[in-house]
Amino acid sequence: MRVVAAHAIRESLRRRVFAVVLVLSLAFVGLYSWGTSELFEDVSGFSANEFGVDADTLAGATVLGLAMFAILFLGAVLATFLTLGAVRGDADRGLLQPLIVRPIGRSAYLGGRLLAAGAVSAAYVVVLFGACTVVTGLIGWWPDRWLAPALGLAGGAVVIAAIALLGSVLLSSTANGIAVFMVFGAGLVAGLLGQIGEALGSQTLDTISDVTTWVRRSRRSTRTGWPS
Repeated sequence: MRVVAAHAIRESLRRRVFAVVLVLSLAFVGLYSWGTSELFEDVSGFSANEFGVDADTLAGATVLGLAMFAILFLGAVLATFLTLGAVRGDADRGLLQPLIVRPIGRSAYLGGRLLAAGAVSAAYVVVLFGACTVVTGLIGWWPDRWLAPALGLAGGAVVIAAIALLGSVLLSSTANGIAVFMVFGAGLVAGLLGQIGEALGSQTLDTISDVTTWVRRSRRSTRTGWPS
């Protein structure tokens, strides 16, 4: 399993995947720093609202929460592109059959692929969230906790990597990428509708959110076969 994971990471390095990710992540942190700085300057003269929440806390919590959505999306992109053609792509190139017969089996191959993509994606979102948290704190507001949100983002990235790896068993790279991002988008919309429904007391929005979440879980639990 470790051999497969190391091979997958080396392949990503050879294709300069991590170099592109690093450049775009630095650009994201730079834009986030700029936007956060401008936001805190705009709210610096505001007083606390009727709930006793000061402007800096509200601004910091809002912008960091929005950053979490962006970080999860970036982590989803990384996890998907690390796994979307893992099984079907190797099968089409004639590399899968010798690997799963000997010296490793199917479970070790899938486990190695998931280990590589999950570890890289989880570490990526944790580091990026930590950078945004530090930027927010240095500019004007430190959150009360950051470990639980960071672990939640890491878990989400691992789940997306697992879904993309599962999809690569049956689908081509393009079809798998489209399917994963559609499932990811549906999950975000369902969560947003659930939050809005809870805030407004709307049973209809809560029902829509629950149904969408149930459909996503049902699709994830569907068994798939291996390509011949």
